[in-house]
Amino acid sequence: MDAVYWHDGSWTDEHRPLLGLGDNSFWMGNSVFDGARAYEGVIPDLQLHCERVCRSAIHMLMRPTLDASTLADICRDGVRRFERDAELYIRPMFYARAGFIVPEPDSTECAIMIHRAPMPRGAFSACSSPFRRPGADMAPTAAKASCLYPMTQQALRFARQQGFDNALVCNGAGDVVEFATSNLMIVRGGTVCTPVPDGSFLAGITRARVIGLLRRAGVEVVERRLSLDDVLGADEVFSTGNYGKVLPVDRIDRQTYAHGPITQLAQQRYHAFAHGEPAVAAVA
Repeated sequence: MDAVYWHDGSWTDEHRPLLGLGDNSFWMGNSVFDGARAYEGVIPDLQLHCERVCRSAIHMLMRPTLDASTLADICRDGVRRFERDAELYIRPMFYARAGFIVPEPDSTECAIMIHRAPMPRGAFSACSSPFRRPGADMAPTAAKASCLYPMTQQALRFARQQGFDNALVCNGAGDVVEFATSNLMIVRGGTVCTPVPDGSFLAGITRARVIGLLRRAGVEVVERRLSLDDVLGADEVFSTGNYGKVLPVDRIDRQTYAHGPITQLAQQRYHAFAHGEPAVAAVA
């Protein structure tokens, strides 16, 4: 079994269509989703991901049909349908059936897909790109909304055409704000710097978790504006995101980076958090 699907109170392994041409979210692109990870017998921060998808639905003018705790319980039930150590991606979603342009909140429905997705564990490369994230007054950037992802698709295609795995994207002012699919952190002189949330990108749950873990480990973490020169001049670069958690970056454009001690510490501390283990690694 590669995937299970939940809708209208029950699970199935059949991929059934749920939206039609007349449904609001089909033609308005306002559906929302979130992503949680199950791997090695753990599901880190599932409750927070479910809380965020509920907030996203409200931001997109829908009314969540389930509260976050109930949604998390259903997700856990779905995960139990796989073997304990399965590497899974968990996607709770809300979408609207009715409404002409503006969705009718009471037509909101919930669906969940849980599917196998191997955890990436190696370093990845990225390139600078011409793509920019919109401001909060230009797009619904406070939500994890499907309508925001076509630009991510364009950035990834651009990167792959250039021979890279991912792309750096900027905000309207030209500051680097994230990778196309994950948040960005750089290390210089032992200090971690990450773009300050400015409303143009989703400051992720794993990002916040790693910031807290590093600070408790005695590492200075600063949120500030970052230029491309800041990134290229870093000692280490790594990403945070639900899909791969904490991943090292080995190349951006022509600049290469080592899998350095702060990146390793971030990975170790996150692993310890996720598994409920004592965090024993210290700053080198």
